Amino acid sequence: MKILVLGGTGAMGVHLVNMLAERGDEVFVTSRSHRLSSGNISYIQGNAHNLDFLKDILHLQKWDAVVDFMVYSTAEFAERVNVLLSSTKQYIFLSSARVFADSKSPIVEDSLRLLDTVDDEAYLSTDEYALAKARQENMLQNAERNNWTIVRPYITYDDYRLQLGVMEKEMWLYRAMRGRSIVVAKELLSHYTTLTYGRDVAEYMVGLVGRDAALAQTFNITDARAVKWSDVLEVYASVLSEIMGRQVKVRVIDNSLYAKYGARYQVLYDRYYDRVFDNSKIRGISPKQSFVAYNEGLKKCLQHFVKQPRFGAIHWAMEGRKDRIAGEFTPLCEIKGVKNKVKYLASRFLNL
Repeated sequence: MKILVLGGTGAMGVHLVNMLAERGDEVFVTSRSHRLSSGNISYIQGNAHNLDFLKDILHLQKWDAVVDFMVYSTAEFAERVNVLLSSTKQYIFLSSARVFADSKSPIVEDSLRLLDTVDDEAYLSTDEYALAKARQENMLQNAERNNWTIVRPYITYDDYRLQLGVMEKEMWLYRAMRGRSIVVAKELLSHYTTLTYGRDVAEYMVGLVGRDAALAQTFNITDARAVKWSDVLEVYASVLSEIMGRQVKVRVIDNSLYAKYGARYQVLYDRYYDRVFDNSKIRGISPKQSFVAYNEGLKKCLQHFVKQPRFGAIHWAMEGRKDRIAGEFTPLCEIKGVKNKVKYLASRFLNL
């Protein structure tokens, strides 16, 4: 098969591309940066958010499948949904299990979604990630063509993506590796979540590519085993303490710093829910039959990361707030750029 993968260079995409190539498919992957093609994998440099670029590659040939990892606004998706559906035999849309409302029973594919249940008008007026994904699901389900497949992963991890609540590794692991405290909300630690190894999600997705039985269907691709965030933190702290030879410091706070600064809706309408999933539908259609246990997977990925650490941009204003809470200080020589130093100092000492 000839398969186009839009934005397939992330935690799940890299695994998916390699697996498709290994089974003999010709895989074409869009990437904003230059990458060397090899074997069955060809890279097309460009930004798939650019509609003209997208139309050009969609019209290169008739694709057997298009797998879409891009994150669109609802307006963007409305502009391209019909083009995407008409350019392939199967369009696989990466949604998210964040679309779901709070649930007291294990979440299945037709469980209630936030978009259909929340009465928070301020929230509904936004195009926040969970709402945008649900609105885009609706567009597919209401389209004239039914050659779509919707997949909903939840929180995924790999060697270079390790989350703690709403915090990416740059917001907690960076601090821990430099001997400063991990600052985390008490309320978060008591809630249940599900973490799934990115390779596992990719392997289940491979089982859907080219499957007629997957058309006009939605699949939750998550581990069914739920775990408290406090247990996730314990795994991280244990691995780091063993590697670094010192105890990891943790500062538990009563209020959520992240609900106030930058991730309010993700905290309130996801991370403060207990997330438990029923994955029987995907396990019934895919040949893969198991998921890596969270403690084994996180340990392996964290050990690998510490050997070859690579961090993205650090939010220095947030670091200042966390240092103020923990009574700690980041050496200014560690902070690159005058503007970042000013942001840090203003947050650390002036509470700005």
